[in-house]
Amino acid sequence: MTEMQPAQPEAPKFLCLGSGSSGNCYLLETEHNAILIDAGINIKTTRKILKDNGFSLDQVDAVLITHDHADHIKAVGSLANEFDKPVYATEKVHEGINRNYCVTSKLTPEHQRFIEKGVLTTIGDFRITPFEVSHDSSDCVGYEIEVNGVTFCLVTDCGEVTPSVEQAISRATYLVLEANHDESMLARGSYPAYLKGRISSPRGHLSNHQCGEALVSFATPRLRHVWLCHLSEDNNHPELARKTVDQILRASGIIPGVEFFVDVLKRKTPSEVFTLE
Repeated sequence: MTEMQPAQPEAPKFLCLGSGSSGNCYLLETEHNAILIDAGINIKTTRKILKDNGFSLDQVDAVLITHDHADHIKAVGSLANEFDKPVYATEKVHEGINRNYCVTSKLTPEHQRFIEKGVLTTIGDFRITPFEVSHDSSDCVGYEIEVNGVTFCLVTDCGEVTPSVEQAISRATYLVLEANHDESMLARGSYPAYLKGRISSPRGHLSNHQCGEALVSFATPRLRHVWLCHLSEDNNHPELARKTVDQILRASGIIPGVEFFVDVLKRKTPSEVFTLE
């Protein structure tokens, strides 16, 4: 008699609902579980995007928050209090959420879950380790998520590539990495000097060039796909971000589409559903 082989789990799915200062939200889903990372898009739009792509808010087991800026947390109170979703964040981020004017429905204690950088948390199929990210918020983390044999890492709102970010890039099978601005566009643009300085500081945002150089320096052969995220509306353009990163990679002998794929996540339009095989 032939021995039955155990069924292989289905590959996880990834959907970006939106990425940028207008609102950030990402979905990871398996056969059994689903999580949202950040909650910066209003509930009505979140539910519609999920439904349009074959998902439901009912499937979501938890919400992970990177930091307490409005474009990442606007809907978090509604998700917790109206839809009974637990919210995972560091203690400082939770404090920032409850101080933030944009969160009109404050989190109740029963919906707060506290995480620590470098400490593993398990939610269903997901093994989640937050890590330090440099940004001018109350606190800020990226997420390294192991699920069904792949490692998904997300780094957004990041002023510099610190050792913790280097490690995340080197471990990633799938990577969401900030490419916020073009340095020349920012320098020539209409933003006041203090805001230009904030964006380009080590506690601001990664430029296209910094993003490309980080991939050259720390990506490994295990990396399969990179999504450029959190592009500025005023100081960047999707094709410019892609072209800049592409040129930096090719100059170092890395061919996008051969070594790994590179896509750009849009600010206000959801991505396609990606299968993380």
